[in-house]
Amino acid sequence: MSASVVITNPLEDAGWNNHLASSPDHSFFHTSNWARVLHETYGYQPVYAATIENGVLLALIPVMEVRSILTGRRGVSLPFTDYCEPLSTGEKHLQSAMDSLREYGKNAGWKYIEFRGDGYFDDNVPCFGYYYGHRMSVAKDAADLLAEMRNSTRRNIKKAQKSGVRIEIATSMKAMTAFYRLHVMTRRMHGLPPQPFSFFRNIHEYIISENLGLIILAFYKEKCISGAVYFHFNGQAFYKYGASNRIYQELRASNLVMWEAINWYSAKGFHTFCFGRTDTDATGLRQFKNGWGAEEWTIKYYRYAPGKERFLGTSEPSRERGYGIFTRMPLPMLLLAGRVMYRHMG
Repeated sequence: MSASVVITNPLEDAGWNNHLASSPDHSFFHTSNWARVLHETYGYQPVYAATIENGVLLALIPVMEVRSILTGRRGVSLPFTDYCEPLSTGEKHLQSAMDSLREYGKNAGWKYIEFRGDGYFDDNVPCFGYYYGHRMSVAKDAADLLAEMRNSTRRNIKKAQKSGVRIEIATSMKAMTAFYRLHVMTRRMHGLPPQPFSFFRNIHEYIISENLGLIILAFYKEKCISGAVYFHFNGQAFYKYGASNRIYQELRASNLVMWEAINWYSAKGFHTFCFGRTDTDATGLRQFKNGWGAEEWTIKYYRYAPGKERFLGTSEPSRERGYGIFTRMPLPMLLLAGRVMYRHMG
């Protein structure tokens, strides 16, 4: 049987995650679990372009169709995902999937298809925007991990420990609820509405409860002051969301949360830890991530307009902008803004 391209839906394939094993580069974001969270929370429709031969996955471009009366109809690979590389065993197979996806987008009237990450195009294709990414190897013991950190990072970990910050590694819905309170507080501080609670509830149901993630919380005098949500799959760990109570910033609880995560994943035999994307103007966050001895690289985003058959390139750095109105908005209205807005953003 010759290779053929299909537009498929991983939510309709019970063995989807097993199919990914044929590609050594697959990550958590290629899984049906992440697709389920995006679909159940925001109603996005999976449009995954796959090249398959004899039941083996040769290439994959995962895309969600976003339909919005505010921001238009488009394909995104993938919404609320820092980056999602294509999977491919050869350039020919990837090109076949790309051609099929472009044709689908043109027929569906998509404004554009957004690709997030390297591996799609060569350097002469203009990117639409870019971020920084950070990752590190955790296939080593705790002493070696500590030795690779900056002195300031080690000091901050020790300061949190000596101050009596207590860490809890959890998978319960109670822990997710505690994290969400911090998430709302942090987003508000940055002038942004929080993601809806249903998003985190679905993360718990379809990811954390399926042993594909962790919640790590930091407590000081029994008060939850910092936390983070991590995903993991195929030997890779991914820091997805972090939040904290700024009042307790001097305790450096966020450093201890991150260290406990890195140490946990190292002890469990994972090989890579990714810190996610960073806005190019987020100097403090970039320094925080570099302090762990991580490798920094540039994450490029591309937009292709299938109707115009051309790329929409600006090559400008991308950033998430805050707005002062959200810092002053009453909490019920802030939560409502998050529930209404995010499904249109992707």
